[in-house]
Amino acid sequence: MPLKILIVIILFLLSLFANAQNEKPKDSISNHLKEVVISRNKKTFTNSNGNIKVDVANSIYNSIPNPVDLLAKLPAVQVSSDREKVTVVGKGTPLIYIDNQKVTMNDLNALAVADIKTIEIIQNPSSKYEAEGRAVILITRKFSKKDSFRTEVSETASFKKNFNNYLGFNSSFKKNKIEWKVNFNYNRLNPWENHSIDYQIPAAEIASIYDVTASTKRKQYIFGGGLFYRINEDDYFSFNVNSKLQSDMFPINTITDNKNKDEVNNVVTYSDNNGQKNFVNSFLNYSKKIKAINTQFFSGFQYSDFNQTSWSQVQNNFNETEFELAQNRNQKFKVNVFSGRIDLEKKFKNEMKLEVGGLYSSAKSKSDIDIYDYKTNEDEISHYDFKEQNLAAYTQLSGKIKKVNFSVGLRVENTNVNGKFKTDLLPLIDKNYTNFFPKAQFTYAIDSTKSINVNYAKSISRPNYSSLSQGATYINPYFLYSRNVFLDPTIINEISSSFQYHDKSVKLSYYQNKNPVYNSFFFDNEQNIMTFKDVNFDKEWGLNLDFEVPFTYKFWTMNNSVIFILEKIEDASAVFLSSKPYLYFYSNNEFKLPKDYNIMIGWWGATTQYKGVFERNPRFVFDMALSKKFFKNWNCTLSWNNVFKNVIEKEEFTINNISSKARYVVDAHEVSIAIKYSFGKIKESQFKEKNIDENENRVR
Repeated sequence: MPLKILIVIILFLLSLFANAQNEKPKDSISNHLKEVVISRNKKTFTNSNGNIKVDVANSIYNSIPNPVDLLAKLPAVQVSSDREKVTVVGKGTPLIYIDNQKVTMNDLNALAVADIKTIEIIQNPSSKYEAEGRAVILITRKFSKKDSFRTEVSETASFKKNFNNYLGFNSSFKKNKIEWKVNFNYNRLNPWENHSIDYQIPAAEIASIYDVTASTKRKQYIFGGGLFYRINEDDYFSFNVNSKLQSDMFPINTITDNKNKDEVNNVVTYSDNNGQKNFVNSFLNYSKKIKAINTQFFSGFQYSDFNQTSWSQVQNNFNETEFELAQNRNQKFKVNVFSGRIDLEKKFKNEMKLEVGGLYSSAKSKSDIDIYDYKTNEDEISHYDFKEQNLAAYTQLSGKIKKVNFSVGLRVENTNVNGKFKTDLLPLIDKNYTNFFPKAQFTYAIDSTKSINVNYAKSISRPNYSSLSQGATYINPYFLYSRNVFLDPTIINEISSSFQYHDKSVKLSYYQNKNPVYNSFFFDNEQNIMTFKDVNFDKEWGLNLDFEVPFTYKFWTMNNSVIFILEKIEDASAVFLSSKPYLYFYSNNEFKLPKDYNIMIGWWGATTQYKGVFERNPRFVFDMALSKKFFKNWNCTLSWNNVFKNVIEKEEFTINNISSKARYVVDAHEVSIAIKYSFGKIKESQFKEKNIDENENRVR
């Protein structure tokens, strides 16, 4: 059936192209020249020293209804199957910025794609982008110039394993010095997921395999609003609030075959689950030009709140007998973060720029667990409180000396962490440490077409706040997924160099990670329970060779990325398998045809990944899309993602004398149709925002 659909679509596209080519131009001869229009096709992708910039507003990407799906289409960007995490190949989890404001995945989901002008993947961020993360995804919104308004309504029907529906509304209004923005999205989603793990514990003579399937019914309300007031040419005031409210109902079914010495059990586990995730973020900004010293001053405050609740009732059926209640699980997690910052920026006449600033943030979280066990008639209640304070200061100097552009900076951060169960007299976690994060970047222009770049950076990757809480997910009587309150941040040192020729580049980078975070097994021999959770490994290093090779020919634009990767993860608890180079490749092909037809064909993939501890299977994903504009205000896009249904991810490793083979089925095969209607227009907007909380990406 998919092959037939593919043949029909190809024939349809060919017929459109043939009709467009055969159509004769009308009114080709005129006695009067009324208007001369000079037009230039803008490149969808541009490359500078390995940093990729994508023109979203003038490409087929502006028809994708969801910003997370949009990121998944970009080179080297990977979105997790639960859509809660974004990574950059060879770089790990990036910082995400919208108009120079640092945001979370929740903020990203609240953004309308219609507002996006460009997206830039910055491989070597300077010290102004904070110490968190080795890469930055910078999203720039498009604005206008005249007092007016713009409103867009969008509807997307998505067919995956189940049906999903997205409805969106976005509006902007500007009058004189005041500008308002508002957006609202209502999503009815039905995500499906399946995974299985086959593991052995030779020392305990245990062999077990489980297969779990979850089918979720999800409602999402995403809305936001903002006010921007231009005091004068240099000064402004802004206030913004955005929120995401989500409710889930997700029954989970698990089939388990467990062998413990001579005892063999087949267990069917069924759990009723429902939960909520509510997120609110607000910030207040003020910017002023101090003319006496020609310095731009910025100050701001931010408050974020995330509240998650989950309830589960679990029952088991052993060896085809009958279902018996096992547990009731009530878990609550809440975190709020307050932060404030000050930034000063002074530009000198010799093209030098000095930036200094400071930040204070305070985070408090509570995680409560109430588990009732039907077998023992015992009620386990636990309360864990977590506090973290961060004080940071930075300075950065950038400019140009002859043919060399440079940027050097230093950031210092003091962190105070305290974690305690209410039943304990002394804190379980008590840390106070100070880190220095130097960064330096030099670019030498050989001539107008060639340049060499050298970069060094020290950075940090902190676990998000929910990972630092108590909490666990019941899979079957023998297996739990758990969080880890003892996680430490990862410290990264990286050096890289790149060569740029026109729009093509090659880049070589080397990095070392101390305390990287990966999954690990822990077996409780007394209770016969396996726990799977994130832990800090000893170290990790990697070597990347990155080629960016764009290509343009008439109506065809191609962007290619090829990355050779060698990674090695080491830990005393893990069995070293092998560390071999593997290949990541990406290609995007866009065809701009007459009559406002756009066709996108793209693919990405990776060969077998040998990372020392983990081995992962090869992947190949092929996508297609057709977009058409109607009557200026209407846009329709037909998309077919993961055409060949390559949806299985496999992983093998041995940790703590426990060997595992895991299999994840990703719900990525999708056919969707999106319709957008927009009216009104703003030709200039001055709406600006600057994020205050540098740890906001951890609020989840």
